[in-house]
Amino acid sequence: PHAGPVESKNEAAMSELVPEPRQKPVVPMKPTGINASLLGYIGIDTIIEQMRKKTMKTGFDFNIMVVGQSGLGKSTLVNTLFKSQVSRKSSGWNREEKIPKTVEIKAIGHVIEEGGVKMKLTVIDTPGFGDQINNENCWEPIEKYINEQYEKFLKEEVNIARKKRIPDTRVHCCLYFISPTGHSLRPLDLEFMKHLSKVVNIIPVIAKADTMTLEEKTEFKQRVRKELEVNGIEFYPQKEFDEDLEDKTENDKIRQESMPFAVVGSDKEYQVNGKRVLGRKTPWGIIEVENLNHCEFALLRDFVIRTHLQDLKEVTHNIHYETYRAKRLNDNGGLPPMTVETEENHESNL
Repeated sequence: PHAGPVESKNEAAMSELVPEPRQKPVVPMKPTGINASLLGYIGIDTIIEQMRKKTMKTGFDFNIMVVGQSGLGKSTLVNTLFKSQVSRKSSGWNREEKIPKTVEIKAIGHVIEEGGVKMKLTVIDTPGFGDQINNENCWEPIEKYINEQYEKFLKEEVNIARKKRIPDTRVHCCLYFISPTGHSLRPLDLEFMKHLSKVVNIIPVIAKADTMTLEEKTEFKQRVRKELEVNGIEFYPQKEFDEDLEDKTENDKIRQESMPFAVVGSDKEYQVNGKRVLGRKTPWGIIEVENLNHCEFALLRDFVIRTHLQDLKEVTHNIHYETYRAKRLNDNGGLPPMTVETEENHESNL
């Protein structure tokens, strides 16, 4: 019988405790496309934008090496890829002059900016590979150069007082130029790619593809793929580094259809149907470099720059550099290599 008054007492006490309903603060509008199951917007997706801002501030490095016989248009092709005179110091010569012959391994750095993104591009131009009478071990200087860059990075990394951002001179990508013979690959080509595919990302390209008919080109591409496979030469993108099914599907298509890219390079402009195009003028018309019906240059550019540039950098760091680093530290008894300064300090302490 006493339940009623007790309840009403409690209710009265509670009504005093409950504050009057206040107006809700204005919640920022939920961005569209957010997962509807979340109760309100947290903002996790902004991390991408934060990373973008950071990267844009620092810019990034990309180092590309070109290797192949003289006269295959290596320097011209890199100029075409980046739409600027990047494979030679542009101050010394103009577009009309013939590109001088490369006589030594030469790294030329440029800063290219597009849409607010800064890229420090280094082009490593190598002398005509296999031009000598005796071509024995002629890949050695190139392999030495690649390993020297890994060594430089490793030395910086194991320093006690290391830089916050280590300058990256490691070769992220090596374009290997194959002569458009229509026959087999030269033993020299196979030997080179066998040695270097272990230390760098190799992308084979068939140079001056306008010297072959479409049938010859298709046939030659298939033959090159077969020869690389028979000789166990792994070119980029390597099968074992595909991370998921999507990567595998995309890369399989590239490996089985596009590789090696049959390309034509040119840094000369012509007018075609009122448009300015990069191309090569022949007696029977203009070969447009960026026209997929004429050559596969656009495919190569999209592959190297628009879809796989970040992956090229990652494979270089996580696979090739890591292999070099592990071997180097292992040879050194598990100790980081002593830098010059520490050796000097060590001697002065004795």
